[in-house]
Amino acid sequence: MRIFGRRCRAANHGAPDRPSPGVREGGAAAPVGAGGAVSAVGAVGAVGAVGAVGAVNGYAVLETVAALPVSTWRYLWEPEDVRHLGPMAQDWHAAFGFNQDDTKIPVVDGLGVALVCVQALHRRVAELTAEVDRLREANTHRDPRGRTP
Repeated sequence: MRIFGRRCRAANHGAPDRPSPGVREGGAAAPVGAGGAVSAVGAVGAVGAVGAVGAVNGYAVLETVAALPVSTWRYLWEPEDVRHLGPMAQDWHAAFGFNQDDTKIPVVDGLGVALVCVQALHRRVAELTAEVDRLREANTHRDPRGRTP
């Protein structure tokens, strides 16, 4: 499954980029930081600070996240009553392959994946809402005996 397509950001940063073939989100592409630096304040993902920006298929990311094993756990040095929730770094790496280190999940990648999933879910809810509205409208024009006038 192809999740990311490569695209190049032109010198004119205001110009919209064309998504790669196979990106099925109505032409919209969600930019994701390519291993941006993380500080205590946030992740560096500014246009001038990143390269190799690529289009993202949000629906494919959503399917990948849906299949990702998630569990509760604690670090070995933490007290027994401490619990965290999330995937194992090795499973994350196998699913996304963002970087070569399969022992850590970079915060910027976790945030990016979560944001893309929210966007994909938002688009899907909008599609389903429009479909329900069309069906309701069609239903109001039906004869009570089930025949269309």
